[in-house]
Amino acid sequence: MNVTQATRLVAAREIRVKLRDRTFLFGTLFFLLIAAAGTILPPLLSGGPDSVAVTQDAAGPLRAAGLDVRVVPDDRAAEQAVRDGDVDAAVVSGPTVLAMDEAPDDVVRALSSAPPVRLLDPDAVDPVVAFLVPFVFAFVFFITSQTFGVQIAQSVTEEKQTRIVEILVAAVPVRALLAGKVVAGALLALAQIALIAVVAVLGMQIGDSGDLLTLLAPAIGWFVPFFLLGFVLLAAMWAAAGALVNRQEDIAGVSTPVQLAVMLPFFAVIFLNDNAEAMRALSYLPFSSPTAMPLRLFNGDAAGWEPFVSLALLLVTAAAFLVGGARIYEGSLLRTNGRTSLRAAWRDRESIG
Repeated sequence: MNVTQATRLVAAREIRVKLRDRTFLFGTLFFLLIAAAGTILPPLLSGGPDSVAVTQDAAGPLRAAGLDVRVVPDDRAAEQAVRDGDVDAAVVSGPTVLAMDEAPDDVVRALSSAPPVRLLDPDAVDPVVAFLVPFVFAFVFFITSQTFGVQIAQSVTEEKQTRIVEILVAAVPVRALLAGKVVAGALLALAQIALIAVVAVLGMQIGDSGDLLTLLAPAIGWFVPFFLLGFVLLAAMWAAAGALVNRQEDIAGVSTPVQLAVMLPFFAVIFLNDNAEAMRALSYLPFSSPTAMPLRLFNGDAAGWEPFVSLALLLVTAAAFLVGGARIYEGSLLRTNGRTSLRAAWRDRESIG
């Protein structure tokens, strides 16, 4: 059995195990519910257009404003419709707007004569969207790489702790064990994100947020390759961290560098997203580029060649970390006499697989 065949075998096993894991399934369902609620509920909770009782003469401008207009025979009927709760407001002679306890702003705006407005920056991103998009990109990459990375480390440590790894390395190359775990984790993470994206897109369409989807589409398209390479980089680190210890409880002690590599870019993108120079630097750093570069593309701050350069740097870095992680993984996997130091794992790599 060559390395490629063994990698596919290990990856298929890891995927089957994970798909039977209730924690993974419930976690995926939880994120799907969040995506659905976050895109469908806001438009629904904002309520529909005001319903207005008017005579036929005043109906035109209110219908043009998208309000629900109910034509009544006279002013007295209009007022009674408001008192009975049949409509939110009424327009009577004057014109005067009637309401029970709160001024109907939509109706007032529809009847007002507003001056012409000329936008100097018509393509500017809404401030709320400008805040939420970096948070969503950073959160998705953070929580996914963190969750699946920890699971990869725990899987490696569990195999060492139960000594099953000694049977595995007798059947498949050590490199295939690492590659299979990384491939399985990447595929599962990407599938989870794809499901969440599908639910979010459907939610945007239901909630009539098509314009936002059009703005997000290019950034999401770039986010996929950046996410995959960034995940491979971090997964190699998590697998190496898991191989350095023999007990699940010890993973936290060796994973501090990996935790920092995940957390610091997350907070940097969140807090510095409005700093153009900082975001330009973050979009080229391999640990932060998976979120920073798609964000710059969404804001229109990146030139056409920049994502290609950033992706190339991330590819080279991910390959280097994968090679280094594989060496540490091989050098510590069969050491079951306590925690292995990085120096020992790097220097005394076992000649197995």
